[in-house]
Amino acid sequence: MCAPLCLSAGPGHAKILIIASEACKNVTLHVPSKLDAKKLVGRVNLKECFKSANLIRSSDPDFHILEDGSVYTTNSILLSLEKRSFTVLLSNTENQEEKKIFVFLEHQTKVLKKRHNKEKVLRRGKRRWAPIPCSMLENSLGPFPLFLQQVQSDTAQNYTIYYSIRGPGVDQEPRNLFYVERDTGNLYCTRSVDREQYESFELIAFATTPDGYTPELPLSLLIKIEDENDNYPIFTEETYTFTILENSRVGSTVGQVCATDKDEPDTMHTRLKYSIIGQVPPSPTLFSMHPSTGVITTTSSQLDRELIDKYQLKIKVQDMDGQYFGLQTTSTCIINIGDVNDHLPTFTRTSYVTSVKENTVDVEILRVTVEDKDLVNTANWRANYTILKGNENGNFKIVTDPKTNEGILCVVKPLNYEEKQQVIVQIGVVNEAPFSREASSRSAMSTATVTVNVEDQDEGPECNPPIQTVRMKENAAVGTTSNGYKAYDPETRSSSGIRYKKLTDPTGWVTVDENTGSIKVFRSLDREAETIRNGIYNITILASDQKGRTCTGTLGIILQDVNDNGPFIPKQQVTICKPTMSSAEIVAVDPDEPINGPPFDFSLESSTSEVQRMWRLEKINDTAARLSYQNDPAFDKYVVPITVRDRLGLSSVSSLDVTLCDCITENDCTFRVDPRTGGGGIQLGKWAILAILLGIALLFCILFTLVCGASQTSKPLKVIPDDLAQQNLIVSNTEAPGDDKVYSVNGFATQTVGASAQGICGTVGSGVNNGGQTIEMVKGGHQTLESSQRTGHHHTLDSCRGGRVEVDNSRYTYSEWHSFTQPRLGEESIRGHTLIKN
Repeated sequence: MCAPLCLSAGPGHAKILIIASEACKNVTLHVPSKLDAKKLVGRVNLKECFKSANLIRSSDPDFHILEDGSVYTTNSILLSLEKRSFTVLLSNTENQEEKKIFVFLEHQTKVLKKRHNKEKVLRRGKRRWAPIPCSMLENSLGPFPLFLQQVQSDTAQNYTIYYSIRGPGVDQEPRNLFYVERDTGNLYCTRSVDREQYESFELIAFATTPDGYTPELPLSLLIKIEDENDNYPIFTEETYTFTILENSRVGSTVGQVCATDKDEPDTMHTRLKYSIIGQVPPSPTLFSMHPSTGVITTTSSQLDRELIDKYQLKIKVQDMDGQYFGLQTTSTCIINIGDVNDHLPTFTRTSYVTSVKENTVDVEILRVTVEDKDLVNTANWRANYTILKGNENGNFKIVTDPKTNEGILCVVKPLNYEEKQQVIVQIGVVNEAPFSREASSRSAMSTATVTVNVEDQDEGPECNPPIQTVRMKENAAVGTTSNGYKAYDPETRSSSGIRYKKLTDPTGWVTVDENTGSIKVFRSLDREAETIRNGIYNITILASDQKGRTCTGTLGIILQDVNDNGPFIPKQQVTICKPTMSSAEIVAVDPDEPINGPPFDFSLESSTSEVQRMWRLEKINDTAARLSYQNDPAFDKYVVPITVRDRLGLSSVSSLDVTLCDCITENDCTFRVDPRTGGGGIQLGKWAILAILLGIALLFCILFTLVCGASQTSKPLKVIPDDLAQQNLIVSNTEAPGDDKVYSVNGFATQTVGASAQGICGTVGSGVNNGGQTIEMVKGGHQTLESSQRTGHHHTLDSCRGGRVEVDNSRYTYSEWHSFTQPRLGEESIRGHTLIKN
């Protein structure tokens, strides 16, 4: 049966909340008449009513019941004196089981008064409801349940107090670890606890009266789990591996090891101490370990990788600051000794002898070997060879074989037996990495001497120098001979017995004598030919000896210039724009050398007197002159012959096609051929084309407006007089637009050239003002509105809406209108269009 819970209502009236069900009978919760939102009303043990309920619903939205039986308000509530009830439904969705709880609210003044008196008595006592420090040892052996402490409220001196607790270890994981006796407040533990899993527990203690009233606020209880040294320290790695270079100084850091302990930090249980308990090989002892940090350092500088390249240490860590009863663990540490370049490479021999045939190249003539105790296939072991002496001409090269570390001596430039029969070369060797020890202790480089004997061999002809030159005049007669290419035997230094053959001759100008190599002119030489570059004509010669051995050389024939080309004017087409130009500059060139070229002399060819009358030449500089017209010749094309002479008097006549054009620039004349220049076709300039286009646009606007007006004539307009059928366009000499305008019947409006037409049925009849004249449409022929003319009044007629017609007193004939509009349409516009409706 559920225990009743009571909540004080304070002064005033209150209601009693009664929860009734088949299992719980009657449970009373005393609530005040006014409750705030989210306020705890009381708590009911619902498991005594329905253990398997997984769904709790309330028919009154002002109350909400949690799974632990706590009743909360959802909104602020003011309870009236009338009864109020609602239903709480407990159900299990899995087995479809369901129970109902009925909630009633009733008025009970006596209960409230009794509770008020009880509160007065409780307030007189001394307060003892406060947190009490509590702890327990982890892994305790009991006996269980183990008494921890007593929770007590000073209100228990006069009234019955029930104690309860909640929190981790009670109704949260790990559940049922702690409990409190309801009547005494004694706190017990039911089993042992591992501190590494739960360091402490924070519980909430409650003190309530049997009727559910809570005279005390919830009390926080902290239970600390005392640590026991039950965990061994553990190294972070099973095997540590470090590397230190050989010959390191004393105190050099090798590495650091680390261990962890799960026991409580900052206690003796986690105070660790490191030490080395063994070394392989055992002697000499070269390492030490800091007891607190685990840092390994060297105790000697005699680390030599070439003697021992690896050490293995057995290390230990122990808690309780290393005391004998502390827990300990061991591990392994491997220390590799790193190599440094403390051994120089050394030649296995100090002298070598080898030989090579002359004129051979890119051949291996010798391999040398070295010894090095440093680590193989590292920069400390790999050798770098160099030639110290004897390679002044660059005949040799030495490289390293990456697989064997040998030095390979090669010939990269041919040797000549006739010049030198023996070469002595000194070579040296070092490592890729710099030597680590002091240079004074040992020599920094090992050296060896190589004697290279040059072997003689029967050589072919030698073409040296490979390019030879001869000089010839470009006007040399056919059959003229000259020295040619010469090759020689390197052993005899003679050219006898060598035969020559022409390999290339681009234009076939010369022939080559087979025995002497001399050349003969076969065709006329021309220095100004396209195949000539910088005045040199190149041919290729093949020289061979009696054994068929050959060499190849180039013979350059330097052609000496003669004055065989007269100067000429390369630009034959000349354009002179008469409005902007009075002359044109002409430039002459001479293909010959400057010594046979300018200064030039320009003159008009005097074959015809007409040319002398129309044209004049004036020299500008050594290569240019100015051609100008005189006596105002007509626009046309002319042929002007001009004679140009070089400094030696050699001349040529250039006939220029001169065009006198009515243009601004030469391009205008190129694209526009006016009849005055004698062209057969007629082309219009851009201004003429623009005038034509504007005229066409104006006519199109007039036609468009006429068509628009014609479409309006189909509507009967009774208000229009018949005598306005005939209309003319006239000129009104008014100084301003004024009111001189007429609205035509058909909606036609005259406008200035270039203006846009008015919209259909828009404002029409507006006069065109141009220089003080207003062009208007008025009635032509005879007049029928004499009264209007006499009085000078204007009547207005809207062609779309009906109304008056405005007529000006001034009248002009068609010839005046024609003379006004015709000049404004341009010269090229179409004339004779009829603008008057007859």
